[in-house]
Order: sequence, then C-alpha cells, then structure tokens
Amino acid sequence: MPTPSEVLSVTRDGHVATLWLDNPDRRNAMGPPFWQDLPLLMDELSDDDDVWVIVIAAKGPAFTVGLDLKSMGGAVAGGGNSSGRSDAHLRTRMLKDLKRMQGSVNAVADCPKPVIAAVHGYCIGGGIDLISACDIRVASADAVFSVRETKIAIVADLGTLQRLPGIVGRGHMAELAFTGKDIDAERAAAIGLVNQVAPDADGAYKAASELAAEVASNSPLVVQGVKAVLRAGEGRSVAEGLDYVGVWNAAFIRSNDIVEAMTAFVEKRPPKFTGD
Repeated sequence: MPTPSEVLSVTRDGHVATLWLDNPDRRNAMGPPFWQDLPLLMDELSDDDDVWVIVIAAKGPAFTVGLDLKSMGGAVAGGGNSSGRSDAHLRTRMLKDLKRMQGSVNAVADCPKPVIAAVHGYCIGGGIDLISACDIRVASADAVFSVRETKIAIVADLGTLQRLPGIVGRGHMAELAFTGKDIDAERAAAIGLVNQVAPDADGAYKAASELAAEVASNSPLVVQGVKAVLRAGEGRSVAEGLDYVGVWNAAFIRSNDIVEAMTAFVEKRPPKFTGD
C-alpha cells in the first residue's frame, strides 16, 4: 500500500504511475505534508518493479503556487528569536530543515526511472525546483512559470539554480532568476524548458501519459540504463562517458529483454519486455 498523504496521491495505468499533487483547494501550495510525503512516495515508486515510468501532474487550477507561505513563511523569514536559544542553534535548525526540503526534490531527481512533468496553470517557486528535477516537461497553453523566490527576497535554494541552467542555458536561467518574471508556455517551449505545449490541462496530461506509455514500451532495464549513463556523463569528458557506458553494457547487456528484442525482430512482431 502506498504511503497515505493528505496532499499527494498515486494512480497507475499499466507500467506508468502518476504522482498527483492533490491539494487543489490550496492550489497545491507546498507545505510541511508535501515535503514530508514526496520523498516517501518517490522512493516507493522507485523501488516498485512494476512501475517503469512516472508522471508528475496536479489536480485543480494550478500545478503549484510554490511554497506554502501561510504555514512556512515564518520559518523561512526567521520570525525573530523569542525562544532563548542562540542564533547559531536556530540557524543550524533552519539549515537542517532546508536540507530536508532539498532532499525531497532530490528524491525526484535521483529516481532511476524516467520522470515526466505535466504542467498546467501556475508553476512558480518550488514548482520550478520540482519540474527541474524531472527528465521531461510538458505544459498546457495556460501554464505560467516563474522563479518567484527572487520576488520575495529569497535566493532559490531547492535545485533550480543548479539544474535549470543545464535545461535552458545560463543566459535564460540568469534572466529568469534575476527578474523573477513570469513566462508563458510559448516562451518556455522556445527556451527548452518544456518539450511540447498542449491546448489545456487535460491535453498536457494526455500528452505526458502518451509519452510515458511510449517510453514504457521499451525494456525498463535499458531505459533506466540510459538515464544512469546520461547522468553519469554530466560534467565528464566524452572519453569518460564512453568508458562508463562500455562498463555498463559489459555488465548488463545480457538480459532476457535483449533476447526477446532479437526474437521479436526475427519473428516480425512487437517485443514484449518484462524487465528481466
């Protein structure tokens, strides 16, 4: 049974699981339950051999409006020191809380399986951290993106500044982070933040689900291997990347799935992969 959550839910269709941001009344604001439950559910989906691809989508009018300032704004701003504890103690505690939130987003980035975001409506602040940790992003035409932390006097600290330059390039990253401006789906597609734009929220989820099903039609061993090799190649030379993929294939190429692929080719039929 999946971890019960007040703000997240999971549905499945074959080998594709959808992790829903499921707090529509609060426009999926990211409060303490979100930061606690996200890594638990991501770890469960990562460990589930029947799940080959994950879609992250949202219910309600917005993907997410970012950090829940009503429940967490005081902690972020400091709120003064009336506890009698030293500033050093309080700042150490704040760092621990921040590391915990960073770990929640890292659980998405560290998932060994492909993760596809289906974005609609507002995706601001922590929402950019979340989708930057995904492998692929699809958006609806009404999607609005913003590194909003700048507008509320915070340096984005959950992964956007580290991951987004590799997605959109340093120039676009600098513009978005220096200004905190909103950009629409058309601009997001033009700079490579999203792969495609659908007419509406249902269309974005449909496009993400179809892409996930297409990915899931391949051997999960190979797809996860591709993701591992891509990640291992970040910041390394071509020669180092070739060495890594050579060792990877020497270790893992002899699978039942490759036998099935060759057999299906000879028999002129679609392969039926099992992940073995």
